[in-house]
Amino acid sequence: MSGNTFGTVFRLTTYGESHGPALGGVVDGCPPGVPLDAALIQRDLDRRRPGAGGLTGTARKEPDAVRLLSGVFEGATTGTPIGFVIENTNQRSRDYEEAKNLLRPGHADGTYLAKYGRRDYRGGGRASARETAARVAGGGVAGAFLAGCGIEVAAYTVEFGGIPADIVDIAGAADRPFCAPDPAIVPAWEARAKEAMASGDSLGGIVEVTATGVPAGLGEPVFDKLDARLAYALMGVGAVKGVEIGNGFAAARLAGSANNDPIVTPPESNHAGGILGGISNAQPVVVRAAVKPIPSIAVSQRTTDIAGNPASIVVGGRHDRSAIPRVVPVLRAMVLLVLADMVLLQRTVR
Repeated sequence: MSGNTFGTVFRLTTYGESHGPALGGVVDGCPPGVPLDAALIQRDLDRRRPGAGGLTGTARKEPDAVRLLSGVFEGATTGTPIGFVIENTNQRSRDYEEAKNLLRPGHADGTYLAKYGRRDYRGGGRASARETAARVAGGGVAGAFLAGCGIEVAAYTVEFGGIPADIVDIAGAADRPFCAPDPAIVPAWEARAKEAMASGDSLGGIVEVTATGVPAGLGEPVFDKLDARLAYALMGVGAVKGVEIGNGFAAARLAGSANNDPIVTPPESNHAGGILGGISNAQPVVVRAAVKPIPSIAVSQRTTDIAGNPASIVVGGRHDRSAIPRVVPVLRAMVLLVLADMVLLQRTVR
């Protein structure tokens, strides 16, 4: 199965399925001497792990304890491949037996079957959102490297269930329900979540990721532009259906005089999202991802079985009611991986 390695110089390869014995990965290309231990990676994993989703989270409980296998000695990277493993401890595969021959709407069941001629029906196998635990761990390594470069990345929810939030306090978002950037929006989001849960339905949202301290010059024209790589990275997350940089789609409704950022010191605006010509311009890099509603819902849906016969399905088992907030650290991790790769690529140029 191809498509399991991300990056050019700073590379992450992941493995594992939702109901297998473990997930994990290998980070290659990380320079030596980067301070790193499992506790640093664990902090990010704890924000993504099952059970950390609050109102919208799954009932599946996993510690997601990461164990470093190689590439770290005496608290710092050695420059060799960094291997890690995250064990699955709370699988309940019997939840999927009853519907194993049905194709779940909104899932990858049919497409995996079309591609490989077989599929792992236990929680979606490799297509499960559980796969993203390995991305968060890899992003933790990238974050440790970028910290030494003065680059910081924050992620937070700017819309949930169709209700937008003001960006008031980014620093506190990670420790707030839904990763909300405004404490005042939390009650409205909680009410929206309870409403969806009562009907057996699910919700989506929009997550914004901001990178500060990014130097000018990152990005590889023309096919590996920084914004192109960011879009590629975020679209590779299963729940993401759209990505925009800076003004994004709103730019299409503006005149050039309104969309252009005056080149003055200090900067007056950042409509470009910190990227011009595919290269960072030293302003904060701002990217947003549209996250679809979780397709596993307790509502009857029309479908077919694997033989093509009409059927209906109500998806049982333990599922999130929204990818938010657990997807937030995943999207942050993907931005970290892109920036780490771009920093190292830039070192080959200058």
